[in-house]
Amino acid sequence: MERVMKLASQRAVVIFSKSSCCICHTIKTLFSDFGVSPTVYELDEDPRGRELEKALLRLGCNPSVPAVFIGGKLVGGAKEVMTRQLDGSLKELLKRAGALWL
Repeated sequence: MERVMKLASQRAVVIFSKSSCCICHTIKTLFSDFGVSPTVYELDEDPRGRELEKALLRLGCNPSVPAVFIGGKLVGGAKEVMTRQLDGSLKELLKRAGALWL
């Protein structure tokens, strides 16, 4: 869990993903459409991906991916991100984290 939190705090937006996950792709595209360049960790391509996935599950991410961190804090998975997008609070989170300047 310590490694996940360390990785998540190194950039304004961090997404833990799997390259074969269509929902992960959708979330990465959403951030890209905002002009945000998140750091993405593809768990299926990381030798320690299983360990990271277990840590994400312990943090409450179920399913484990996508797991989105903004400003070093866990926002959640696709449902939480899309809820924030629909209610308008996602942009504000991105601005506060320094990932978006609009």
